[in-house]
Amino acid sequence: MNRYLTALAVAAIAALSLTGCAGKASEPFKDAPEGQRNNSAADTMTFPDGFSNVATKCDHGNRVYVAFKGDKPYGALAVVPNDPSCVNQ
Repeated sequence: MNRYLTALAVAAIAALSLTGCAGKASEPFKDAPEGQRNNSAADTMTFPDGFSNVATKCDHGNRVYVAFKGDKPYGALAVVPNDPSCVNQ
């Protein structure tokens, strides 16, 4: 009986903690004010299979690089502050 109650309590806590974050997916950007958006196109470089691809663009005078691999949920980010090639962008 004690194991049953413990399992029930653990399940209830897990259910409550998971439902607490459920609304976040349906309300993007509701937690913080949003500044300017940069929706301009990025230059992309695609590499052969087995290598990461790269996208780059300027934002407020800084060059931003993002490395990604297909639709994988991970990537890498690098920023070149005050990039001279971003002066007029």
